[in-house]
Amino acid sequence: MTSYLITIFGIIFWFFRILITYFATTGQSFICQPLNVTFEIAVLFLTVPCFVLILKRSLVGATFYLGIYGAYFGTALYNTFLNYGIDENGIGMVSGVNLIVSVIGIIIPLLTFLDILFNKNRKNILKDKESDWYYKNDKYDREFDERADRNQYKIR
Repeated sequence: MTSYLITIFGIIFWFFRILITYFATTGQSFICQPLNVTFEIAVLFLTVPCFVLILKRSLVGATFYLGIYGAYFGTALYNTFLNYGIDENGIGMVSGVNLIVSVIGIIIPLLTFLDILFNKNRKNILKDKESDWYYKNDKYDREFDERADRNQYKIR
């Protein structure tokens, strides 16, 4: 359940980034601004195959997802702390929201990576003893086939 929630939050964040990019390219004002519009669009397109691989529980997809978002939002976090950490005025409204979005942009891929790393074989854990005897039993299938072959009723 946690894996699905983390993935859903990642997809919702991805749609939020699409909205931010749309507002920035159309020239409308929004509470958050993209760091670099061209790189933002590239990140949005590269995230789609990562989500496909994440849904398939691939560690490669989670690694690329963490790497892409780490490179994009990590530099924003570094620049924010470097530029505004010493300033007496503090961080402005847009910079503060960008800082929060950048932190979220690092946390979600990190949680996705850690979830897939520690639960690599999650699909193998899901076994139901009450139904596996029926669906995974070749002996029952053979007996059923023999019984069906012997009971050939003729209609006269």
